[in-house]
Amino acid sequence: MTSHQPLPAFPDGFLWGVSTSAFQIEGASAEDGRGPCAWDAFTRRTGRIKDGSDAAVATDHYHRWPEDVALLRELGVDAYRFSLSWPRVLPSGGGQLNRPGLDFYDRLVDALCEAGIQPVPTLFHWDTPLGLEERGGWLRRETAHRFADYAEIIAARLGDRVARWITLNEPAELTLLGYGLGVHAPGERLLFDALPAAHHQLLGHGLAVRALRANGAASIGIANSHGPVRPLSDSPADTGAADFYDTLTNHLFADPLLLGRYPDQGLAELLPGPVEDDLKVIGEPLDWYGINYYRPTLVGAGGEGGEFAGVDIPAEVPFTLHETPGRERTGSGWAVVPEGLTETLRTLGDRYGDRLPPVLITENGCAYPDRTHDSRRIDFLDAHLRALHTALAEGADVRGYFVWSLLDNFEWAEGCTQRFGLVHVDYATLERTPKDSFHWLRRALAARRAAGPR
Repeated sequence: MTSHQPLPAFPDGFLWGVSTSAFQIEGASAEDGRGPCAWDAFTRRTGRIKDGSDAAVATDHYHRWPEDVALLRELGVDAYRFSLSWPRVLPSGGGQLNRPGLDFYDRLVDALCEAGIQPVPTLFHWDTPLGLEERGGWLRRETAHRFADYAEIIAARLGDRVARWITLNEPAELTLLGYGLGVHAPGERLLFDALPAAHHQLLGHGLAVRALRANGAASIGIANSHGPVRPLSDSPADTGAADFYDTLTNHLFADPLLLGRYPDQGLAELLPGPVEDDLKVIGEPLDWYGINYYRPTLVGAGGEGGEFAGVDIPAEVPFTLHETPGRERTGSGWAVVPEGLTETLRTLGDRYGDRLPPVLITENGCAYPDRTHDSRRIDFLDAHLRALHTALAEGADVRGYFVWSLLDNFEWAEGCTQRFGLVHVDYATLERTPKDSFHWLRRALAARRAAGPR
């Protein structure tokens, strides 16, 4: 294992956690009244999942959750970010409540609180109930309102024990990969006709914020993906393409939330409904802002199509995407660029100023195939935490950091081929084995507690 110096001191009260999502770990896809979701249907389509796997069992967290809570306690984290399965609670997306599904999350939250771990639930992590998806999913305004109804049900049941809430996870990825390019569920290849899905997710977020607050929630955020966008060259074509991609991925979702407007009038004109009125809902004040950071993107001019991270980019798209050259790559082929996290926080601070609330890093992690001796993951996390500390020293108001992920899991279109976990999962036996990175983080957190307040 690589030897590291102790991590630098983070502020008192800094929140340390790990993240997961329901579809990726729970399994039990047809048990206790759970309804199907868009991803269940997507995994059954030939050729959509790299290794042909599905998430019917995943890591079987639905049955093994006491073991996973024990792992969290052993790790010593302050908080656990997990998501709730919307179709486990409302099998059709609305209407009849499935009480066994809600009871499952009730037990999980109780166990986390008993273990001294803050539950941080995400209401939606891409698993749209199939009944809603078959009626158009996030392309339709109805889904935003059904999401708010769902948020109200969850808050009423869990709100007495949950201090921190997340509405949506990565609406940009669902819009671009799910509705735009068709490589994620629901598998639509609509290109720029996917933009209504962006607007309706943001509207659903705003309506959910209102529903949560009406039920006493005091700390609400969202988890958006962000990363630096850099042009492939200094040519006008490449810089223009990079600016457009930056708008599409970084600003299209953050500007309405933090500034109350869309960043580009041309894009705004492609959005449905009473956009100006909706923006008043979308812009409901946030208590904090979640950032999922993985790596920067190099962007070049489009027109010829191409491939990026296993995604075919059609010729109609006005950009091509590239990894940063000359960098170590993770097992998934992603460039390792820790300073990109510092740059991301700096850029967001410059753009939004006092409109940017306190930040949580809600996801940061890497996939490597190592079974348990995963020194490269330790190197990755160590470097990114030092980059985060640099941002704090520059004045970034970051209040916490969550590693993705606690467990190896079903990694969407990659199936079971990519392992992001601090804990190895044997998919044949479902045995959990903490990796070296788990023990490294456990020791770092124990040392922090032993040092006491600073």
